[in-house]
Amino acid sequence: MIALTVALAVLVGVTLGLLGGGGSILTVPLLAYVAGMDAKEAIATSLLVVGVTSAVGAISHARAGRVQWRTGILFGLAGMVGAYAGGLLSRFIPGSILLLAFAAMMIATAIAMLRGRKNKTPGPDGTHSIPVGKILLDGVIVGLVTGLVGAGGGFLVVPALALLGGLPMPVAVGTSLIVIAMKSFAGLGGYLSTVQIDWRLAAMVTGAAVVGSLIGGRLTGMVDPEALRKGFGWFVLIMSSVILAQEIHPLVGIAAAVLTLIAAGTTFACSRSAHCPLQRLGRRTEAAGSVA
Repeated sequence: MIALTVALAVLVGVTLGLLGGGGSILTVPLLAYVAGMDAKEAIATSLLVVGVTSAVGAISHARAGRVQWRTGILFGLAGMVGAYAGGLLSRFIPGSILLLAFAAMMIATAIAMLRGRKNKTPGPDGTHSIPVGKILLDGVIVGLVTGLVGAGGGFLVVPALALLGGLPMPVAVGTSLIVIAMKSFAGLGGYLSTVQIDWRLAAMVTGAAVVGSLIGGRLTGMVDPEALRKGFGWFVLIMSSVILAQEIHPLVGIAAAVLTLIAAGTTFACSRSAHCPLQRLGRRTEAAGSVA
């Protein structure tokens, strides 16, 4: 099982490096159900794995010019404040309610990513400048929500940077890794006071995930930003179906996953045909938006 855990950790790293999200949502089930850790140990270990992996992955993205440090650091600091407040509030809300709210939020986020938004015009130096106040406000809100549910920072940070901040998708992915690393290490510090970690296994999983993140970071530069944004949206929808299956009923999750796969397949097939009704509808929507 250790070998399987390490092998799957590479895939977690690839996902984190490629999409800038999915680390904690994938790592916690991996450590809990495959490695056999209890819930709190799995969460604490995942924070270490995701934190180190994100930090290393951010370096490779930075070398490729896909990190906006000012935005990432400010967003991360604000997110840490919001996450702390969310953690305090979470004790008053049942866990099942939090997870269902998180699933609904993931669906809304995925739809927003699939619809997309035009990027802001780059400044003279080729970067996208976002007002400090907006960065801090978005960071606190995202941190508050992620603090409530205890996971999923990347699923909210990437859309916040791409949709609200107007960053190109590859830059949003690279910058999000800075934010995720900061919040993960802050959360790990809180857990280490009460939870014991198997440091040997944690080091093995972290090393494997780091290798995967480096691979994912290289793939990001090779993937079309539009395809990356849509792939992220479909991935979030699939992950939301897992939560629905666990918190409501397996059939609900299966139905959601099947509908997502059908929609994704239909969209992909439609993109290959010039006569698809969905394409004509999309062009009409864009035309109406440009007139408005």
